[in-house]
Amino acid sequence: MSNADMATSEAKISPPSRSTTSNANVTKRLQTELMNLMMSSTPGISAFPNDENLMKWTATIDGPEDTPYAGLSFKLSFEFPTTYPLTPPTVLFKTPIYHPNIDFSGRICLDILKDKWSAIYNVQSVLLSLQSLLGEPNNASPLNGQAAELWDSDPAEYQRLVLARHRDDEETEL
Repeated sequence: MSNADMATSEAKISPPSRSTTSNANVTKRLQTELMNLMMSSTPGISAFPNDENLMKWTATIDGPEDTPYAGLSFKLSFEFPTTYPLTPPTVLFKTPIYHPNIDFSGRICLDILKDKWSAIYNVQSVLLSLQSLLGEPNNASPLNGQAAELWDSDPAEYQRLVLARHRDDEETEL
């Protein structure tokens, strides 16, 4: 083999690009998280990739007992950036919900999904944090001011609005 042939051959064998390595790491991390979720016996939470796209998941959380959300179930979407777990996923409530820290588009005000994110968090910890948020909203930082006010001042009206908002979703699915 001549030097020119060797140079051509070496040029064809290049190390994987950073983005390829990064995507492989994200894929491996998400596969591990999925397995851990499937093996977990944590009640009231679940999450699975959408079809063949490991970067988009659908999750479900059940409302915690002794809260206005008890007995209700909520669907969420997770979209993972190629920089996950260094960057948080985008998480949205797909089931309409009435809550101080969730707006009517499903956007969530939760510090671990913003500036307090750390790579130690995972899908399961996010779902558990959201489930906890349902029973313990941060009324100091509301996305829905009316809900924050009613949470403290009129629990019966708050409960009525939670059920009405959830019922609206059930009627649109029929």
